[in-house]
Amino acid sequence: MTTLWRWIRRALLALVLAVVAYQLWLLGHVVWWKWMPPSGTSFMSLRLDELNAKAPDAELHYRWVPYDKISVHLKRAVVAAEDDKFVDHEGFDWEGIQKAIEKNQKKGKTVAGGSTISQQLAKNLFLSPTKSYFRKAEEAVITVMIEALWDKRRILEVYLNVVEWGNGVFGCEAAAQRYYRVSAAQLTPPQAARLAVMLPNPRKYEKSFGPRLAAHAARIQGRMQNAELP
Repeated sequence: MTTLWRWIRRALLALVLAVVAYQLWLLGHVVWWKWMPPSGTSFMSLRLDELNAKAPDAELHYRWVPYDKISVHLKRAVVAAEDDKFVDHEGFDWEGIQKAIEKNQKKGKTVAGGSTISQQLAKNLFLSPTKSYFRKAEEAVITVMIEALWDKRRILEVYLNVVEWGNGVFGCEAAAQRYYRVSAAQLTPPQAARLAVMLPNPRKYEKSFGPRLAAHAARIQGRMQNAELP
């Protein structure tokens, strides 16, 4: 029995050390990306694997652009559509989360998320789209790291550059070129609003942008002027 407990303690210690090492690995990337553009993300790797399974020579469309080269209309549209309290919260919109829980309970299924831009960025950079309590917990840890080490301007800059905007399309520059044949700096308010409302399900909406989504884009465009930016 003594030998068994010794092995159990060793196994638990090894598990704790592995968890700590993983958190340090995450922290190292967060520190590095405070100044350097990410060359890739977890979501990019997953999507590229999916594309390569069908076409081995498939490539992602991704090109980094600095914050000043992104249309202010897109910044306002994304904040208005995804996280209107972005500049005020510290990574989590507790009121929004509570409203999402109540809405999901009323509908009997998940129809709202309540995730902030910071949480979505954490997921895109390091995690996967799969839903689990472990993933949400890890997402929360990474969100705290990002909010502690980056300012809001950097968070929005990285988010707009790496978020998925279609099948194999990542970041605002690739999205602007893909859908409008212009640079991210040249996006107009209507174009920005349409791109912003695609974010919850970009691979679906790039194929079908119906009247309901168009109406939502019009509402977002009407709210854009009130969106506060870092």
